[in-house]
Amino acid sequence: MRDISYRTFKFKDYSIEGFSRAAIQTFWHIPEFHLGFDLGAQPWEFMGTPNWFISHTHLDHLAMLPSYVARRRMMKMPPPVIYLPEGFVNLTAKLLKVWSHLDCGKFPCELVGLKPGDTVELSREIVVEAFKTSHRIESLGYVVYHRRKKLKPEYLTLSGEEIRRLKEEGADITYEIKLPKIAYLGDSNAAGLDKNPIFYEAETLIMEMTFVEKRHRSSKIHKFGHIHLDDVVDRQENFRNELIIASHFTARSITEAVYRSVQEKFPDMMDGRLKLWI
Repeated sequence: MRDISYRTFKFKDYSIEGFSRAAIQTFWHIPEFHLGFDLGAQPWEFMGTPNWFISHTHLDHLAMLPSYVARRRMMKMPPPVIYLPEGFVNLTAKLLKVWSHLDCGKFPCELVGLKPGDTVELSREIVVEAFKTSHRIESLGYVVYHRRKKLKPEYLTLSGEEIRRLKEEGADITYEIKLPKIAYLGDSNAAGLDKNPIFYEAETLIMEMTFVEKRHRSSKIHKFGHIHLDDVVDRQENFRNELIIASHFTARSITEAVYRSVQEKFPDMMDGRLKLWI
């Protein structure tokens, strides 16, 4: 039995796991890439993942950080690496220090501050880039790239033997491509999408759609750094993603109201690409 409930969706060569509800908890896990986004909760099954990228420090996105770090220490696992907006590194370190005193134990982890444009190489193939988003506190979104080498066009007609010889001679015969596999918006109003067009191009987009009902006031929603369904309707031609996961719905809307509101605007669910994570 799971200690914390979450959903799983298999897409192409990776899985998307997690749950997100505004003001309650947000956590996402991509096991094949050995990373996760946000720590509003931390299911036991996710504990083995050593790299977590935090969008911002609101409680529903960070509350389980001490428990996650403590669990790994208890299980004698290496300290995890927590990436987060650089302006909150010192405060997060102080938070863990306070918990260390309260718990009379250690909370070993590496806190790495990121700013927009910073990249993290998790492996030879997986690279994560940080992007500035638009929430009411400092916040980041992330894009996970799959990096690979391709043979330069001028060498495509060569035989395997000729290519091996050139490599042995030190010739630069390849170039690098980065495919945006997963974009994670975190909490942000629509400016977080518009200012980062790569979010519209990634294979999978995990985005918030906190408010969906007509009664929700867009001006207040935008001020506090969130997205309304109408923002997505206005930008529907921009989304080139193969999969769009909408999440982080307000707890003020019941599940039936969310489905009804979205399907009224998108009867075909954006050609079947739009999935509601609720």
